[in-house]
Amino acid sequence: MDIVEEDRGDSSPPETPATKMSRQQILTLISMASINFSSMICYSILGPFFPNEIVQIGAKFMIVAGLFVSSGSTVLFGFLDQVSDGTVFIVLCFITRCINAIGFSASVTSSFAVSAKVFPDNIATVLGFMEIFTGLGLILGPPLGGWLYQSFGYEIPFVFTGCLLFATVPLNMWILPSFDAVPSQNSFLRLCTRIKILLICFVVFTMSSGLGFLDATLSIFAIEKLNLSAGSVGLLMIGLSLPYGAASPIFGVISDKYPSIRKWMMVIGGMATAVSFCFLGPLPVFHIKSQLWLTVLMLVVVGFSLCMTCIPTFAEMIACAHENGFEEGLSTLGLVSGLFSAVWSAGMFFGPTIGGYITQALNFEWSAGVQGALAFLAASLQVLYFTIEHIQNKSQKANKIEISPQGEKSPLLLKTDCLRVEIS
Repeated sequence: MDIVEEDRGDSSPPETPATKMSRQQILTLISMASINFSSMICYSILGPFFPNEIVQIGAKFMIVAGLFVSSGSTVLFGFLDQVSDGTVFIVLCFITRCINAIGFSASVTSSFAVSAKVFPDNIATVLGFMEIFTGLGLILGPPLGGWLYQSFGYEIPFVFTGCLLFATVPLNMWILPSFDAVPSQNSFLRLCTRIKILLICFVVFTMSSGLGFLDATLSIFAIEKLNLSAGSVGLLMIGLSLPYGAASPIFGVISDKYPSIRKWMMVIGGMATAVSFCFLGPLPVFHIKSQLWLTVLMLVVVGFSLCMTCIPTFAEMIACAHENGFEEGLSTLGLVSGLFSAVWSAGMFFGPTIGGYITQALNFEWSAGVQGALAFLAASLQVLYFTIEHIQNKSQKANKIEISPQGEKSPLLLKTDCLRVEIS
């Protein structure tokens, strides 16, 4: 019993870390990495060219078609267990999930563009409102899926969610307006060359990387270090998703009402995310034992800080695009939403893959610290950029105020009066 308690309280790395993996471990790691890579590349590959197709085909049609494809592939996934051959089963799962990713990317990317088009003055508020349902989906998904699986078997969870998704197709066909748009003359590459856009993309990358990392590793950490059951781990994730969903509309309203503080919301949120990830394990350098209350508290902080960081990003990217000469219209919104979605999916690939590798090579505590370091780096780069930007704007404003003495002394009315006297 004493040994068990000692193992639970010791958060330091093991005496003989797995520095050299076995052949089976390497092959398994390659397999898992290929799954994450293929799924995410199917989602992010659309970034450079897909926004233009939104304009050509129509955002409404893209949303409806994406929902239809996603719902069909989800239902189909539920029947793949009928395949007896293992190799065929894996191949079909791979293909089905890739198709699902394409449909999902089409609907999500288009939905961002449509939301920004319909609510140009309240982008962050609308995004915050939508994130409530993102949080609800994250909260209700695991317990609902577990209950359906235990009650009805493997097929029903996928059939139920697929049919639920399919029911939104006629609803969106009826509600969503159609938009006429002219294809943008601005390129996706030009958008990516803006320094501020790249910084915000890095912020989005760190957020999605952190979420993906937690999805892949938190359950293992909670079971091994905190001695939680699988069911309790699902409740533990509520500590992350509940504050995220609850705070989203609040930060959305603040972001739209006070646009000047959006950049500082991203900075403060990034710093808070960095601190919370470092204490999530916590990092071994702090010499603090892993405890349930500390993990729950840090997950709550992560939920709030990620929300504070995420909500202003999309609106700030659109504002930056307009400041750099991109026209206001659906074409630009498509470019921005495509870039946002591509960067988000890249982070969702990086977090589980690299985070999982570091967790296996060292432990969860160090891997969480790496995620915190990324968030800190993103926030620090923003502080540096915004400081330089403020100095430059202040200098330009001072130059505009300066007026030459000769121009100030030019008596235009006096010259006109003299001319009138000479004529008279």
